[in-house]
Amino acid sequence: MSPAQSPSLDAPENPWADAPANPWARAADEVGSRLGTDPRAGLTADEAGERLQRVGRNEIAREAGRSWWDLVVHQFVSPIVGVLVLAGVVALATGRIVEAVAVLVAVLVNAVIGFVTELRAEQSVDSLRELGGSQAVVTRDGGRREVDAADLVPGDVVSLEEGDVVPADVRLTEAANLEVDEAALTGESQPVRKGTDPVDADTPLAERANMAWKGTNVTVGSGEGIVVATGASTQIGEVASMVEDADGGQTPLEKQLDALGKALIVAVIAVGFVVAGVGIAVGQPVARMLETAIALAVAAVPEGLPVVATLALARGVVRMSRRNALVKRLSSVETLGSAGVVFSDKTGTLTTGRMRAKVIARPSTVTRLGADADIDVPTTAALVVGALCGNASIGGDGDPDLGDPMEVALQRAAADAGLGTRSELLDAAPELREVAFDRDTKMMATYHRLPEHPAPGLPSGPGVLIAVKGAPQEVVTAATTGPEGQRLSDADREDWLSTQEDMASDGLRVLALARRVVDDEGTDPYRDLELLGMVGLLDPPRDATPGAIEDASLAGVDVVMVTGDQPATAAAISRDIGLLDGQDGGGAVLEGRDIPPEEEWDDDWRERLRDTSVFARLDPRQKLDLVEDAQRSGHVVGMTGDGVNDAPALKKADIGIAMGAAGTQVARDAADIILQDDAFETIVAAIGEGRTIFANIRRFVVYLLSGNLGEILAVTAAAVGGFTLPLLPLQILFINLVGDVFPAVALGLVEGDRQVLTRPPRDPDEPILDRPRWVATTLWGALIAVATLGTFAWALGPADLDEGAAVTVSFLTFVIARLLHTFNMRQPDEGVLVNPVTTSPVVYAALATSFGLLALAIAVPPLAAVLGVVPPTAQMWLLAAAGGGSVLLVGQLALSATAALTRSRGR
Repeated sequence: MSPAQSPSLDAPENPWADAPANPWARAADEVGSRLGTDPRAGLTADEAGERLQRVGRNEIAREAGRSWWDLVVHQFVSPIVGVLVLAGVVALATGRIVEAVAVLVAVLVNAVIGFVTELRAEQSVDSLRELGGSQAVVTRDGGRREVDAADLVPGDVVSLEEGDVVPADVRLTEAANLEVDEAALTGESQPVRKGTDPVDADTPLAERANMAWKGTNVTVGSGEGIVVATGASTQIGEVASMVEDADGGQTPLEKQLDALGKALIVAVIAVGFVVAGVGIAVGQPVARMLETAIALAVAAVPEGLPVVATLALARGVVRMSRRNALVKRLSSVETLGSAGVVFSDKTGTLTTGRMRAKVIARPSTVTRLGADADIDVPTTAALVVGALCGNASIGGDGDPDLGDPMEVALQRAAADAGLGTRSELLDAAPELREVAFDRDTKMMATYHRLPEHPAPGLPSGPGVLIAVKGAPQEVVTAATTGPEGQRLSDADREDWLSTQEDMASDGLRVLALARRVVDDEGTDPYRDLELLGMVGLLDPPRDATPGAIEDASLAGVDVVMVTGDQPATAAAISRDIGLLDGQDGGGAVLEGRDIPPEEEWDDDWRERLRDTSVFARLDPRQKLDLVEDAQRSGHVVGMTGDGVNDAPALKKADIGIAMGAAGTQVARDAADIILQDDAFETIVAAIGEGRTIFANIRRFVVYLLSGNLGEILAVTAAAVGGFTLPLLPLQILFINLVGDVFPAVALGLVEGDRQVLTRPPRDPDEPILDRPRWVATTLWGALIAVATLGTFAWALGPADLDEGAAVTVSFLTFVIARLLHTFNMRQPDEGVLVNPVTTSPVVYAALATSFGLLALAIAVPPLAAVLGVVPPTAQMWLLAAAGGGSVLLVGQLALSATAALTRSRGR
């Protein structure tokens, strides 16, 4: 079944095989008859109970939160963690208890950090979940009663009032000035006026005016109807079921860390076999070489990598929470940093989500509205009529606005112009009666007693003011004079309607405002009107949206608007925020009805879709198809949304971003990140944060692996050559677990540079360590090994130190080299003295901690004995400082030379 269609009543899961398909295309009486219900008396309680047993409760399955046990298991599924566990088990099996305990402690530290961080995120998501159930007013046994909405069944007759959430899919039988906000389901930003007349069977979902859909909100009026679908058979249930079929899969970072872990497994095995084999082949003792192979295998595993990766991601989660973004999965914040395409909903994300009156126009004048607008007399009169002619109310002191968003916008426009609130205007001109909006006349009117004394925008009494608003064509036809009192000719009317067309082409929703002064409140409201102006309304962009769109463009991220709203509205907003250029942007908007099914897309269609920046009136399946197509083209895809209709695409995207303030629970459950402020600029900030995290991950991975490689090269060279090992197994573990982790953590937490959003997104298939970084890692490891072995040889030779002292010198050299090597983790194009590493206070704190631990290892006799070091003399310290410092000096020279070479090639 297409997601754009409502469930058919003769679908297999429906127990009434003779029920009509497409109830919106049938007369209400026929629908009631086929469902065996009396629209006046409803079902009997017994019949409702029997049907409930057959079809089940009127509930939609909600994605359950992860249990604490799932979170625990998730911390141990990484190949890198598997390598660490294996190394610990091998060490334990060979009697190396200290090494085994140290490795397993690293695994547990990583698991605790990851578990606590993800548990907090899960608890925060739980706090956003909807609480409790809703009630519905239903007619049963001939009388009205309130029941749990979950107990509704097909055939029930339900009543709807302003403020209600529609409890099921309902075929309306009565509609009194009824309007329903269907944005969560269709994406249409305006409430839909409802009626009872049948419509064509192939009418699009958003235009089925005689249907009220489960989960939508009644904004104005009242109505009654017959339940035609409940639970998973409803339109919202159909969309929710698509979420289950959309597999989110692993994030790019998770895939790359897994790939790195698998590479390390191969490396660990290779190191052990090669070193042991070569050593035995050149005559080294078998027992010694097996012990050395185990030590090198342990050295090959960067014990700090899972810990530091988890901490870097957790820090990103904390930073994003301060920017109103709740991250449900640690790796998600980095994933957004590699996004090449972001599909964004319009209403509430790119826009404020609140309708505003932007202009009041006449054929010769356009007045832009706002707090500082210059309001003339006719515009003042039009604003007063707009505020009076309605029954919405503006919220205050934290209370929400109530009623039609357009009426709320008209009242705010009057208040912003200094004319007062509707209640204040009613004090001057009390309402006598209201003529509700009628689908035939397409107008609404309110009658008011005129004030005795003149007031802004109001004629003075005695008499009755009729305030009228409605569709421009109808109001213009009913008017006989203009705002200056001149008679309207046919040419004048054409000018007014031309003004309306110009406003509509700009994506504005247009209402005409008119008035008439009469003696009797019984006078016909729609004759001899004075036409005051055309008001253009729009849900405007957020102030920060254009800048955020520009930042995204500079970052190489394609932003694509995907909205359920009208094409003209989408085009107007897109021009305002910079997605479309020029005044003819409407032609660049692709409407859902014009897009063929995905299986019919050829290469030309796919190219057209990928070149389109604005899509309007899409159904959930089409959004899902666009996400999948972008992923097939090689992009990491972000998707934002707030409605049920967005949920499948949110789940399928590499990174789903739901709205926390105005979004539905289905959308939140499907997403990876929840924006608590619903703002697009928060997404751009998250992209920058994600890129910083990945850059930092690369920094500390190169740092850790280059150090481990330095250990392997130094120990392997000595073992194969038949010399004393310059680093003992426990010294290696001390360096890896104590000396390395703190600087690596600091590298994972450095702040991003200002240029992070001026670089293109990385290829999602690009590994954490690409070829240049593997080469750099190898060269750094060789440099550290040479410095360590050189100092070790100097200690044994010219310095004439005994073996214990020489090993102590090589140990100190290696630790100093590794710690100073932290400053080599800048990019070649970054400054020598000013760069993200040198300006990070965390780096200096980490180095101070590591040097302090080194001092303890030397000064505390029991620890020194375990590590096999002796108290160093001044000569030994001097040798170690010279050897370790050479790594920093050579490294900085190499980075500067690389930068110079790159610049010369650029020229």
